Amino acid sequence: MSANEKTINTFATRVRQMVLQYQELKKENDELYQLVDERDEEIKKLQKQVTQAQNDYNSLKMAKMIEIGDGDMESAQKRINKLIRDINKCITLLSEK
Repeated sequence: MSANEKTINTFATRVRQMVLQYQELKKENDELYQLVDERDEEIKKLQKQVTQAQNDYNSLKMAKMIEIGDGDMESAQKRINKLIRDINKCITLLSEK
């Protein structure tokens, strides 16, 4: 075998090695892109869950405020009714004199 043939064989071997390495890297790259896509989908799903949880929290907070408002309304109504009874008693006492 001459020096040129050895050089050509070495070159061909290196090219085959590079092609194999390229194919392996391409496969790995495809797998990584797939993994990134899966992670992106997971992130979107989790973001939707966070948004839903925030909306639920805000709804519960609003419901709690309304609930407290209703309790305050009842309490205020009772106080007003008691004041009206007291005023009526006072008017009755004044009118008797």
